[in-house]
Amino acid sequence: MKNLLVVYESRTGNTEAMAKAVQEGALSAGASVSLKKATEATMDDFLSCDGVIFGSPNNFGYIAGTLKEFFDQVWINLSNKELSKPYTAFSIGLAGAKPTLQSIDHICEEFRQYSKLKLEKAHEGIAATRDPSPEVLEQCRELGKEMAQL
Repeated sequence: MKNLLVVYESRTGNTEAMAKAVQEGALSAGASVSLKKATEATMDDFLSCDGVIFGSPNNFGYIAGTLKEFFDQVWINLSNKELSKPYTAFSIGLAGAKPTLQSIDHICEEFRQYSKLKLEKAHEGIAATRDPSPEVLEQCRELGKEMAQL
């Protein structure tokens, strides 16, 4: 059974709704899922997972500060460990969320280039606009299923 970690930030509930949909999809595919806000996720959570899914609102074209802090802690504590994990991401914002996904991809690329920790993109992320529609939530469920089947 795959053990997935969903690390996210949400202030309005939109990103959290997407995170819960990802969790539902992964659980339906037989994975165990740890759903954690970025301020609650630990290095042990990260080390014990088989794959990670990052979620963030689009905050002025970038990821939420708490998710950036999580990445910083992973870098400080784990960048010298040789391990590889698949990742994907989701984001939502009033004007779209592609810049946030690009920021997450850029950070993960920096890990691959400059540390022993390899975060490998497993799936194109989901970028939503405004409130997550039923279609977006279904895409999130599918994303969770796909990550569970890696």
